[in-house]
Amino acid sequence: MSFSDFAFTRHPLENFLVLSAALFVLGVYTIITRKNAVSILMGVELVLNAANINFVAFSQYMPKAGIHGSVFAIFVILLAAAEAAVALAIIIGIYQNFGHVDVDKADVMKE
Repeated sequence: MSFSDFAFTRHPLENFLVLSAALFVLGVYTIITRKNAVSILMGVELVLNAANINFVAFSQYMPKAGIHGSVFAIFVILLAAAEAAVALAIIIGIYQNFGHVDVDKADVMKE
């Protein structure tokens, strides 16, 4: 018996779905309520991680799914890394022009 078999048979699928739903709700709440661009980026990462938990959990519990969920989760992680790099570059540009990273006040790049 491998480690992945032991780890996923000990906990039912519902536990992973509840965890994923909680992370998704926290991420959406963070995106909606925050004004700081870095906080909004953290909310987006929470939403992507919630989707990754679903992909991996379903791929482990569905016998015919194979490793497709895990592979898709790796692609989402790569997408999140690229998104974070581009978003941080934009945030640095906003900070250099405005002196803050409040997304409501930064409606144009030049004053």
